[in-house]
Amino acid sequence: MATAVVVGAGIGGLSAAIGLRRRGWEVTVLERAPRISAVGAGLTLFANGMRSLDALGVGDAVRAEGQVEASGGLRTPNGRWLARIDGAAMNRVLGTSAIGIHRATLHRVLHDALPAGTVVTGVEVTDVPSADLVVAADGINSGIRGRRWPEVPPPAYAGATAWRGVTTEPWRGPLVVAVTWGPGAEFGMVPLGDGRVYWYGSVTSPPAAWHDDEMAAVRDRFGGWHEPIPALMNATDTVLRDDLYHLATPVPSYVRGNVALLGDAAHAMTPHLGQGANQAIEDAVVLAHTCDPAGDLDSGLAAYDAQRRPRSQQVARAAYQMGRFGQGLHNPVALALRNAAIRLTPPSAGLRSMTRFALWKPPTI
Repeated sequence: MATAVVVGAGIGGLSAAIGLRRRGWEVTVLERAPRISAVGAGLTLFANGMRSLDALGVGDAVRAEGQVEASGGLRTPNGRWLARIDGAAMNRVLGTSAIGIHRATLHRVLHDALPAGTVVTGVEVTDVPSADLVVAADGINSGIRGRRWPEVPPPAYAGATAWRGVTTEPWRGPLVVAVTWGPGAEFGMVPLGDGRVYWYGSVTSPPAAWHDDEMAAVRDRFGGWHEPIPALMNATDTVLRDDLYHLATPVPSYVRGNVALLGDAAHAMTPHLGQGANQAIEDAVVLAHTCDPAGDLDSGLAAYDAQRRPRSQQVARAAYQMGRFGQGLHNPVALALRNAAIRLTPPSAGLRSMTRFALWKPPTI
């Protein structure tokens, strides 16, 4: 049986392992962490991500653990709505709902879909493993990308930092999916399947501008914004803080020899479209579709690169531009013009803009 080694047991790596096993590969996943544990905060799985999970056979399990996202939209710090999104209308356009889910919950569902022993923890990969197919899903600072693609520059700072939190208890307030744009800042909230709410606050900032008390810092920065933003922060015990990096220089090919880059290792992007995890899951489905364990691997990997690189790099560019158009604006005149343009956009045009990347449909495995 043809063998595949996946380096990295994140969302993209586990999704790749599920897809390749469904296609007939003998798969081993190598993870440097000593154990698989709950990490991260929340994320949104858009229609493209959910359809991809359906193709992997785990969509229903994810839906059972997530929260269907309904109404939402875009606001200003004083609470004024710039644009409203009707969840039912979006569902009609896309054919499936978006799902809010804790990253750790999604990770558990994917891990449980693999046979015991597939994921081997505590393994530090110092060279490209020996296998018929090697999948580098080892993140934005991919060691395999550094070895096999030495000409690709390291990740670049995107000019922003973000706090992320999840309410300690189930949220009793309105369940909305909303993003608020202010001068040089952005705040978003996503209801999760367990009743809690994931939130993030992002600001334009120099790198490594850390605070002794990050919770106090984020509350100070966003405490004067509209409700329920202050209440969400006050209902949260701990907060994560990360500077935002991305692959500013596109990788020229996602394939070199028998090695395929996947997820952040291939196209680490800023989070302003919420597509990072969705694109990694798309990668996994396409890789399993194109790579037949009994076929010509070179042609299969070439097809993977041809299908995934243009789309994922287009999404990455759009995410970066969205960050500049949203959080990145400071000038009051520019802010007023942007907000007026959004308010004047017909709802149908706004819906098309919001769904343009989520319309993607995966191949079968």
